[in-house]
Parts: sequence; structure tokens; C-alpha cells
Amino acid sequence: MNSLANLAAITLVGIWMLVIAIITVQNAQPMSIELFGQKTVAMPFGLMLTGVTVIGMIGVGLLQPLLFPSRRRTKDEEY
Repeated sequence: MNSLANLAAITLVGIWMLVIAIITVQNAQPMSIELFGQKTVAMPFGLMLTGVTVIGMIGVGLLQPLLFPSRRRTKDEEY
């Protein structure tokens, strides 16, 4: 990955962390989500948002090799 892509990725993650911090401070009341008739444990919205973000980042990291397999170079293709 080139340096511009690294800078863009780091900036995006930094902005996302700032947004989560602001939302967490503004929404400190515990809440729960009902999904398929089951309620989750009451926790602050910012904590839920952080958890979903981490799960999404791990999921993308695991799915990326499956969706974009790298092609290995043979000795004939090397410069």
C-alpha cells in the first residue's frame, strides 16, 4: 500500500474514533436493542457503536483475502 493510502486510512480511523468519542459523551444513558425478540444488556450507545465498529473492522479484515485474492508473481514476471 502506498503512503497516500496509509494516510487516508489512518485519517479515516482517527475521524471515526473522534465521532465515537463525541457520541459517547453526549449519549451516556444506557439503552438496549431488541433483535429477533431478544433484548440486549443495557449499555451506553457509544459502547455499542464501538463494538459494532470493531466487529466490522475484524470482519472486513477476514473477508478481504477471500474477496480480493492476491496473485503471486512467477519468476518470469519479476523484473
